[in-house]
Amino acid sequence: MKILLFIFCMFSSICLAAQGDKTLRIYHDADYSNLSESAEAIKMGFLTALNEVDNKLQGHRIELIPKDHRGNSNRSLLHFKQFLKDPSALLVLGGVHSPPYIKFREFINENQALLLVPWAAGGPITRHPSENNWVFRLSVDDTKAGKVLINYTLGQKCLSPHLLLEDTAWGRSNYDTILTEYKKIKPTNALPVSWFNWSTKASEARVITRNIIESDPQCVIFVGNALEGAEFINAMASIDEAQRLPIVSHWGITAGNFFEVAGSKLASEVTLAVLQSCFSFENKPLNENAQQVYSRARELFPDTFATNGFVQATPGFVHGYDIAKLLIAASKQVEFTDSMTQNRARLKTALENLYTPVQGLVKKYKRPFSVWSSNNDSAHEALTVDDLCMGQYQPNGSIKLIYNYSEQH
Repeated sequence: MKILLFIFCMFSSICLAAQGDKTLRIYHDADYSNLSESAEAIKMGFLTALNEVDNKLQGHRIELIPKDHRGNSNRSLLHFKQFLKDPSALLVLGGVHSPPYIKFREFINENQALLLVPWAAGGPITRHPSENNWVFRLSVDDTKAGKVLINYTLGQKCLSPHLLLEDTAWGRSNYDTILTEYKKIKPTNALPVSWFNWSTKASEARVITRNIIESDPQCVIFVGNALEGAEFINAMASIDEAQRLPIVSHWGITAGNFFEVAGSKLASEVTLAVLQSCFSFENKPLNENAQQVYSRARELFPDTFATNGFVQATPGFVHGYDIAKLLIAASKQVEFTDSMTQNRARLKTALENLYTPVQGLVKKYKRPFSVWSSNNDSAHEALTVDDLCMGQYQPNGSIKLIYNYSEQH
C-alpha cells in the first residue's frame, strides 16, 4: 500500500509539474526585415511587461514567436494559418503594417484568431461590424489621428496643407479622416494630395516634392513609413531653403531607421513634427512607474537601452508594454484550460470586461475595451484622441513631446 501511495504521489507530482510548466505561444506577426526597429521595439516592450510576472500567465510559461511577414499581407495570412494549427498558440501580437489586418480582417474574425495590435493604425482594423470582433488595439487609431494632425497643422498657421500619402488602404483611410476634419474648419470637397508607393526612390521623391511646392501649399501632411519618409525629408532638404515646407507627419516614420538616414537634415534644414501617443522617456521627470519600467528594460536589453539610452521606434516599446499589461490583467480574470479555442474566447471576454485599473506608460487604463457595437465603434480601442500628442526628434534620435491635443481642447 505504501509503495502504491508513493507511486501515485510521484505520478501526481509529475502531472502537476507538467501542467504548471505548460507553454503558451504568442505569435508576433511583424516586419522584421524592412522595419525591424519597430518589430524589435514591440517585442522588447511586451517582454519587459511579461518579465514583471516571471514570463508566466496563470502559471503557464509564455513563449513569444517572432514571425517575419516582411510587409507582405499574404505572408501575414500564412502566419495566422500556422497560428490556428498550433495547439499551444494563445494569440497573435501585431506589427506596424495595417494592410494585412485590413485585407484579412474577415478571416481573422471568422476564425476567432485573437489579435492584439500595438502599432498598425488603419481605422478599419478594429471595426469588424459584429460582436464577433477579435481584434484589440492599443495604438494610434487613424479615425482619431486626422483630428490631431489637422488641429496641430492649423495651429502652426498652415491653413493650406498638401497631403503626401502612401497609396495603400492605410493611406486612403487617412485621406478620408484628414479631409473630414479639415472640412469642419474650411468647407471643401477635396484637399490636394500626392500619392506614392512603397520603395519610392530618391529621384521620384524629388520629383514629387518639387511638384508639391509648385502647387504653393503652406506645409505638407505626410502619411507613410520610415523608408519613404527618409527619402522625402532628404528631397525637401535638397530644395532651395526659401521654398522648403514644414512637414507634419503621421507616426509611421518612427517605425524604422528613419533618423539614421534623414536625421542630419532635421531642425537645421527641414522642420518636422510627428504624431505620437502621449508618453516619451524624453519628457522628464519620469514618474516612479515609468522609471521602474525604464530600469527593467535597461537590465533586460542592455545593448539597446544601456548603450543608446533609448530604443528606436519607441512607440512600439511603449505600446508593446502597455498592451502586455492589459493582457496580464485579463489573464487574471480567466482560468486556462487545455482548449486554446476556449482560452481565446475567455481572454476576449476578459479584455472587454477589465474591472481593475491597469497602470501603463501612456496612462492608467480604466475599462479600456468593451463589447463592440455599431453605436460604439471604438469599443476595441484602448487609446482616445486625448491620448495623442505631437513630438519632435532630438539630436540623439529620441523624440520629445511638444504638443498635447487634450491640453489644447
